[in-house]
Amino acid sequence: MRSVVTIKRTTTRLIGSVVFLAAMSWANLAHAQFGVGSTWVRTDALGKGITLTIEACCKGGLRLIYKIPTMGDQPAVTMTVDSPMDGTEVPSLIGGKPSGQTMAAKRVDDHHYTAVVKMGATASGTSNGIVSPDGKTMTVETVTQAGGKSQKVIETWVRK
Repeated sequence: MRSVVTIKRTTTRLIGSVVFLAAMSWANLAHAQFGVGSTWVRTDALGKGITLTIEACCKGGLRLIYKIPTMGDQPAVTMTVDSPMDGTEVPSLIGGKPSGQTMAAKRVDDHHYTAVVKMGATASGTSNGIVSPDGKTMTVETVTQAGGKSQKVIETWVRK
């Protein structure tokens, strides 16, 4: 059975991933390849099978529906984020309930994105994402802080 700390670390990394994919999608909303209705699948070993679907919401913003399959003895989880995609912090909902975490994403340019995930007022993770020139894959480097330790995870996403 996973400890609460491990679950929180995993959730923090996953939330960072969502923020990056959302930022990338907003920046390219006019392009069908990144727009509303697109689905992305995480393919790296740690997050294999996690999907993200993007919908329109909140006055021009995006609703991110992140489905995390059953992992070990943990049940499947759905995380939802409604974001105006303008760099402001927004809450993440897990199973429809506030998780206590907020996210803020920023588009650096057409292929580079950055985000900060906070638990309460404390930053718990930062992420930097790079979208491939063809817009079909994205690599995200996420660094989380927990218990005084730093952990780096490299994620790979493929647009379906």
